[in-house]
Amino acid sequence: MARVRLSVEERREELLRAAVEQIQSRGVAAVRIADVASALGVSNALVLYHYSTKENLVAAAFTYAAEGDLAHLRKLLGRRTSAVRRLRAAVRWYAPTGQAKGWRLWIEGWAASLREPALRSVTRELDQQWKAALAEVIAEGAAAGEFVCADPSAAAWRLTALLDGLAVQMTSYAGALTKATMLEWTDEALARELGLERAELADSAR
Repeated sequence: MARVRLSVEERREELLRAAVEQIQSRGVAAVRIADVASALGVSNALVLYHYSTKENLVAAAFTYAAEGDLAHLRKLLGRRTSAVRRLRAAVRWYAPTGQAKGWRLWIEGWAASLREPALRSVTRELDQQWKAALAEVIAEGAAAGEFVCADPSAAAWRLTALLDGLAVQMTSYAGALTKATMLEWTDEALARELGLERAELADSAR
């Protein structure tokens, strides 16, 4: 049966989805253009026509995957409710016990970016967007008097650093911590950054 003819945008999205799956399965270093092409039943030349090099394809795949999560993060942070409630929902979703996908992909990206400047630039920009989105809502809540936070940007850095580190541990050593422990630690960290007691955080987030 003949393949359905796709638009350029549809074809590129198909290639990026396949690249993300292959990177998660094989790792950045091992994945090849041929792996992505084979997964879709297309030629290597077609993949190279759209992305020219493996490095370009990998960078685009990371951007594609991360922007999906960023869109959901912004949706959570943009709800019409208190800043505390939005932040708690976002942090719990972002944590490795939540629904955010792609932690294995991010860990692969961090490791590969040490050797690949183009990927390092992409992952740094995406990481900065995560931090900026959290910092904006922390600043909003502080301005509204919901809590006290003298440096929203630093608070966002500390929160994401903790969550990133926990994600590495949970991905590398599955079962090392329970979901309940992870949620307890994320609540403690968020409450500390907002100058709240854990009970106050829980009450405010209801």
